[in-house]
Amino acid sequence: MTKGNPWLPFGPHSEADITLLCLPHAGAGAISYRSWGQGLPPEIAACPVQPPGRERRRGEEPFTSVEPLAKELAKVITDSVRAPYAVFGHSTGALCAFETLRELRRIDGPLPVHLFVSGRCAPQTPLTRHDLADMDLVELAGLLRQLGGTPEEVLAEPGLLALLQPLLAADFSVNEGYAYAVEPPLDIPITAFAGIDDQCADVALTEPWAIHTVREFALHALPGGHFAIFDSPAAVHSQIAAALAPYCRN
Repeated sequence: MTKGNPWLPFGPHSEADITLLCLPHAGAGAISYRSWGQGLPPEIAACPVQPPGRERRRGEEPFTSVEPLAKELAKVITDSVRAPYAVFGHSTGALCAFETLRELRRIDGPLPVHLFVSGRCAPQTPLTRHDLADMDLVELAGLLRQLGGTPEEVLAEPGLLALLQPLLAADFSVNEGYAYAVEPPLDIPITAFAGIDDQCADVALTEPWAIHTVREFALHALPGGHFAIFDSPAAVHSQIAAALAPYCRN
């Protein structure tokens, strides 16, 4: 892995057998996956992805649509990520992962050995749009509280919420403004995780991801809501480790 790439702020350990690129949810950054390095076997290196507009890249303009993001990330992967690798995306990150893989296929780039998605209904499912840019802070706090995962001290502090609003608006635009286009399914296994109480992507809404692979598809239900993967990390890491075991020497 090339050091110093702003998209990949935490390079994986060189001794790992396989890299797991992890794409964050709306409003979040690479730090949301920082602890995954301790939860996964040492043979699997968790490598959080950092899109522009957050954390150390907060001075950059965030993307507002998925297509340019996918094109740029596909170039980063082609230039900087060695095989074998896998990809994990949560919520908006799941959509970005999916479109990045389709872009890699278009440019004949290196494809991952596995795609993991969570917290996102299948790409062909249209979403209701929320204009977060013009939403008042009380309404924004209510929406985020409904989704869960945002600390209450942030929701209760208008100043912090106002700082987050432009990034959240951009990320929601990426996710909710997405226009699905029919393409052949991927020749990559897909594993999906769904919180049974997730109002955005419960088990029934997640299951249609199956049409996007000609390989194996697995769906795992987790207790909890939209951020169930972070509430049950051991269960998620166990499934990831099992799926990637064929690519690990130990």
